[in-house]
Amino acid sequence: MSERKAVVLVTGANGFVGRHVVPALTRAGWSVRRAVRSPEGTGDEVVIETIGPETDWTGALDGVDAVVHLAARVHHKHEEHAVQLYRNVNIAGTLHLARSAATAGVRQFIFVSTVLVHGRSNEGRAPFSESDILTPRGLYGMSKAAAEEGLRTLARDSDMKISVIRPPLVYGAGAKGNFALLTRAVDLGLPLPFGAIRNHRAFLAVQNLSSFILRRLTYPDPAGNFDIFLVADREQVSTPEFITRLADASGKRLRLFGVPTSLLTALLNVTGRQDAHDSLIGSLELNISKAIATGWQPQVSLDEGLRLALSAQDD
Repeated sequence: MSERKAVVLVTGANGFVGRHVVPALTRAGWSVRRAVRSPEGTGDEVVIETIGPETDWTGALDGVDAVVHLAARVHHKHEEHAVQLYRNVNIAGTLHLARSAATAGVRQFIFVSTVLVHGRSNEGRAPFSESDILTPRGLYGMSKAAAEEGLRTLARDSDMKISVIRPPLVYGAGAKGNFALLTRAVDLGLPLPFGAIRNHRAFLAVQNLSSFILRRLTYPDPAGNFDIFLVADREQVSTPEFITRLADASGKRLRLFGVPTSLLTALLNVTGRQDAHDSLIGSLELNISKAIATGWQPQVSLDEGLRLALSAQDD
């Protein structure tokens, strides 16, 4: 009789990150149960229309060994009742799922948080590390920080091992947000005024995030039920360097010119885009030595990750 495959429930399975994590776990021998908002009719899937404090996870968690929680409310801060929605999904929903998983006998719970729990920039300071005091920015960052604290408390009274992963901007095929905007601008050959920026920022290829999740599932720490990791590509480069490498990967001619950062800052402040200022001009460096110490190594380089992102989008 063949040995039963370990079962992992992945929330947000049909989102950008989920569409990369699910096949990576499947290739590694896990039996993946996909939690989705609407049925796709492929493989082992459960429909979870909303994530919140009242969600019934009983059937979804039946026979599950591990949970990878990717689903979250993101980038809807101007939506009506946004504060309550972030609380319901990112805080109460996460903690309710984790409690339900612990009750169901799940052995491992991986929560993908965000580097924004540290703030948007570490300009003039040492790279962020897991031991830093948190200074979250925005509804999203604050909700993730609150969820982390709740998981820490839960881990004290549970046998379930909980890992928190704090990624920076994750790029890859299907990525939205700033990566999609930059890709579109480079593809169109638009002139970009970022050539004078001299910062250092961490980025994370979705393949590297997937491989770290797999590492935590495969080799959980024998001692302790709660741990936090900052994960990023090895290279942490400036905004213009990242755009240049993106253009090289796409084979497009880059039109990059320099505008003084003081002028860019003023323009972004006038337009109310402080978040854009931080993500374009500010530095965001991460110390990933703790993740490396687990035995994990980034599978792809920055250049390879960009090529994979763009080649997959062209298919």
